[in-house]
Amino acid sequence: MASDTKTSSMKEIKFDDAEKIEKIGSAQDRANEIAELSGIEATAASKAAWLISIVVSLGGLLFGYDTGYISSVLVTIGTSLGHTLSSSEQELVTSLTSGGALVGAVGAGFTADRFGRKMPIWCACVIFVIGTVLQTAAFTVSQFAVGRFVVGLGVGSAAMVCPLYISELAPAKYRGRMIAFNNMSVTFGQLLASAIGAGFAKAGNPATSQAWRATVGTGAAPAIALGGLLFLCPESPRQLVAHDKSEEAMKVLNRIYPTSTEEQRRGKIDSIEMSIQEATQTMVDDSIWMSLRRIFTTPATGRAVLTACLIMAVSQLGGFNTLMYYSATLFKIVGFNNATAVAITVSGTNWVFSMVNLVLVDKFGRRAILLVTVLGMAICLLIAAVSFHFIPINLSTLELESDTVGWPGIVLLVTIICYVAFFSSGVATMGWIGTELIPLEVRAVGTMLNTVTCWSTNIIIASTFLSMMKGITPSGAFGFYCGICVAGWIFIIFCYPECKGMPLEAIREVFAHGFGVKYSKQWQRENKHFVKLNTQQSFTH
Repeated sequence: MASDTKTSSMKEIKFDDAEKIEKIGSAQDRANEIAELSGIEATAASKAAWLISIVVSLGGLLFGYDTGYISSVLVTIGTSLGHTLSSSEQELVTSLTSGGALVGAVGAGFTADRFGRKMPIWCACVIFVIGTVLQTAAFTVSQFAVGRFVVGLGVGSAAMVCPLYISELAPAKYRGRMIAFNNMSVTFGQLLASAIGAGFAKAGNPATSQAWRATVGTGAAPAIALGGLLFLCPESPRQLVAHDKSEEAMKVLNRIYPTSTEEQRRGKIDSIEMSIQEATQTMVDDSIWMSLRRIFTTPATGRAVLTACLIMAVSQLGGFNTLMYYSATLFKIVGFNNATAVAITVSGTNWVFSMVNLVLVDKFGRRAILLVTVLGMAICLLIAAVSFHFIPINLSTLELESDTVGWPGIVLLVTIICYVAFFSSGVATMGWIGTELIPLEVRAVGTMLNTVTCWSTNIIIASTFLSMMKGITPSGAFGFYCGICVAGWIFIIFCYPECKGMPLEAIREVFAHGFGVKYSKQWQRENKHFVKLNTQQSFTH
């Protein structure tokens, strides 16, 4: 075969420096060669690939359950921790998980390349269970706060590594949907937590009930399940190749692509080796500081990481998690009697539309979905800001100065549901799919930065929402979130490339051409048949 000759010749190329890289030819030639070596992507993937992604997506369930239960706990915890929590204490215990997640994401970034993708996930499960026990057994604000921080360590580690693991293991034609499935697990976790919280909210006297502890304690179940089932999952083939375990990587590829030939599996190994060699011969031995230096000193790599991180920032600073953390509190403010039950509507909408994204993401692409949904979020937030103007709220106590909800409250509820639909079907998933943009040699550290962006901006939202509601009025707070979405929408127009159906080894070439919006469109046209194979396959393969 002609391709065998090309493959063998490419394996002899060493990419020690820029001069040797230039010997291959143009960036377009390299992208075409990578596409040819990735011919295995056109073969049918096994059900095992989906089962593995489902197992790993339990990490998303941890994330979702944690963000979902705090909303109901804040309105049902009463004096269980010694006294009624003040607004500042509510912001503290809410944001501490985000702070822990920030630290956990950094820790996972240190270990994900050196010890593989599975070890940090196992550690996350153990830490999550410990934090859950601390919270469930808490009788003081300080112990509950420590438990929230410890749980955050586990959540941050899992939230960083799980999408990374899935993106490296998934076939290109399913990659968007498999990462979207991880996000759907997040939203299901939020819905599950809201439903359980609403159920226990009716148990006993709200002022003295300890039923909230059952809501918190239930969160340990998915962590235990993930830790056990992970023993059945293989390591990422890209990690195995990076650690000179090509034969083990061949076995993993055979498990994922059972109908592939040995030549196709070898071609895939060669394409992974090429992408590693092109960047560095010592990736595995690099310190995190070397990887960070590469991100900030290599323009193409920096643009890729920046794009992923900015989309993640929009997903958080757009205000969605104010609804997850404070939905029950928010609906109580605007006059709904059973605020916890109403908050389930938000979580339910979030889960349903995450499934919409699962279906659409690989068909219509990332860029088109982002353009529509982020604009929709901005419009909904604008309407919400206007609605709040007509709701009489005491800014000192954040209590409704009326006995009825009225039309502004109804408009606000409908608008928030629409906002959640746009969010969940768009940027919620795209923030994590953004890991596909990051080059292999810095993917763990780049994904760490992406996750750090998630949790650092999450901290800002969680620790300032109630204060913003008091300081600049609810209309001002939601108007601020609207401005963030408008800025993000403009960035997407000019700087977010379409990478659906592209092998991970080819995506790296996109950002060698600025932000690659025009280049990615050209690549899609010139490789139309390859993209079609990778985006129009059945889920049942």
